[in-house]
Amino acid sequence: MTLKVADLNGTHLHYADQGRQDAPVLVFSNSLGTDLRIWDDVVAIFAPTFRVITYDKRGHGLSGIGDEPYSIDLHTRDLVALLGHLGVHSAIVCGLSVGGLIAQHLAAIAPARVRGLILCDTAPKIGDATGWNARIDAITKGGMDVIGDAVIERWLSENYRTGHPAMSALYRAMLVRTPVAGYGGTCAALRDADLTTTTSALTIPVLCVGGSVDQSTPPELVRAMADGIPGAGFALIDGVGHLPPIEAPQELCRLIDGFIKENSLV
Repeated sequence: MTLKVADLNGTHLHYADQGRQDAPVLVFSNSLGTDLRIWDDVVAIFAPTFRVITYDKRGHGLSGIGDEPYSIDLHTRDLVALLGHLGVHSAIVCGLSVGGLIAQHLAAIAPARVRGLILCDTAPKIGDATGWNARIDAITKGGMDVIGDAVIERWLSENYRTGHPAMSALYRAMLVRTPVAGYGGTCAALRDADLTTTTSALTIPVLCVGGSVDQSTPPELVRAMADGIPGAGFALIDGVGHLPPIEAPQELCRLIDGFIKENSLV
């Protein structure tokens, strides 16, 4: 994979465009405090048969921070601009955590671009203002390292952390190296977002996926989202935390592939 960047919406977005360029498009939008590398194992599975696009949302990874107040709408407009830059008119979109809110909003504001949605460990509304403000305050005063251990415990299952200490340390490093402005800005976007009304009105095929031991978006929250979307499916990956593409990429890909085939999306 070579570095690719696009100047969009007053900043630059780092992205990867892999797989078959003549194939149907899969787009993956990642979670708060991570970058596009969390999808590496998923990309490797789908690249032989799909065009696979991953990217770092603004304020994360190698993308720029920009100078606008963050919102889910801004993050979504960034994705719309990136798809336009890449000539992608429609795609199957998978969003994880805040990436799931971006995916939900994308389907609401640009429905022609979305053939189907996989909403992974997410919800139309995550958390409350008190919690998000406390996290923003903590990193503003003490830097990203002050939340590192607590977030990793919420992200990754105990079994994964015990069995993969080096990889767990790597993902902690990915988290704490996220710019405070990008992380805090996206916390504010999550604090201010409630997509319940627009998400419940979606009419495209939707699969909601949760990790059974996810502490950030617990299974019951993901199931409630599925129950609120007409015709949406729900699947639970046993023993997995908030980041299935890291802990269970093959099972996640199996679910995505089955969803695509069941709904004749390609």
